[in-house]
Amino acid sequence: MVPWILIFFVLLAQSPANAVSRSRYQGTRRCMGVAWTVTVFAETLPNAEKAITAALDEVSRIENVLSDYQPTSELCQLSASAPTPFPKQVSPDLWEVLIQAVAWRDRSKGAFDPTVGVFTDLWRNARQTRHMPSVKQLAAAQNASGPETFRLEDAQKVSLLKPDMRLDLGGIGMGFAIDRALKIVQENDISVAMVDASGDIGVIGRPPDSDGWRIEIDALGRKTEKKKCEGLHPFVITLEDASVTTSGDAFQAIEIEGIRYSHIVDPRTGLGVVGSTGVTVIAPDATTADALATTLSVLGPQAGYEFVEQTADCSARFVWYEAGEIRVRTSSQWTSQTSYSSQSKIKTSRE
Repeated sequence: MVPWILIFFVLLAQSPANAVSRSRYQGTRRCMGVAWTVTVFAETLPNAEKAITAALDEVSRIENVLSDYQPTSELCQLSASAPTPFPKQVSPDLWEVLIQAVAWRDRSKGAFDPTVGVFTDLWRNARQTRHMPSVKQLAAAQNASGPETFRLEDAQKVSLLKPDMRLDLGGIGMGFAIDRALKIVQENDISVAMVDASGDIGVIGRPPDSDGWRIEIDALGRKTEKKKCEGLHPFVITLEDASVTTSGDAFQAIEIEGIRYSHIVDPRTGLGVVGSTGVTVIAPDATTADALATTLSVLGPQAGYEFVEQTADCSARFVWYEAGEIRVRTSSQWTSQTSYSSQSKIKTSRE
């Protein structure tokens, strides 16, 4: 069955002085469990349709490599082979993501870990049953995760060293797919585009007659609640040649025994991150934004602030509850974003 795609366009008013007019086109498809929307500015519908379809096809292809849900994906097949009797060759895409994932693991001292999959499975079950994993289950999972269970080898090969271990690239894979989709639209002669994976967003260029792409951020999901928390409102950022990701427990939290847990698993404990939190990250590319947002969600506002301050060309905004009150903290680059040329275009505003 061919994945569905809906393409429509919005005709923008163009100045008569412009030699070439461009219209706004969008296409949507469900990939990686969420709706993906690719927006482009193109001269004709055929040009737009070709670029949008190619970009969404690329996302579907990457899903078949990185998915931890599809048993036939390359990642799932690799996990199923654990422990590998000898180093196993992987595709260039999987290799690239694993290299970056291991780098984030090492730099975060385990707050980000591609071997978290065994904990992810446990926590999914806990969220469904509303019962915590047993001490025995957590101990077994701990033995099947961590840096000693996985090794990058020479010649694009990897070794999985423990039985029952499971790789999970959910904290970085969506961002990687966004970057690949943007690359595809550029290869199709599109210079202004946005890829929106239901809130994880990457953009290139700026729409005509604008300062950039206007994106609304609602870190704790309060926009959808009937009773908004006083003093906490969605805000708008304007992006050009950059990416933004918001991570937290706004829509997938679960309460067990009176404690609120996020769907995001802390690889160091095997449990969901505790508390109502949200973190928004702006970065040069979506892969970095995705991995950094996941890492900061696990580290929390205090350690996370120190971590992002040491991360080049990135900024973050933390929102969390403490003693019944909403707290907000932003990194030093959040408002200025002058670390590299394209980021000098980033602005924030309240609406």
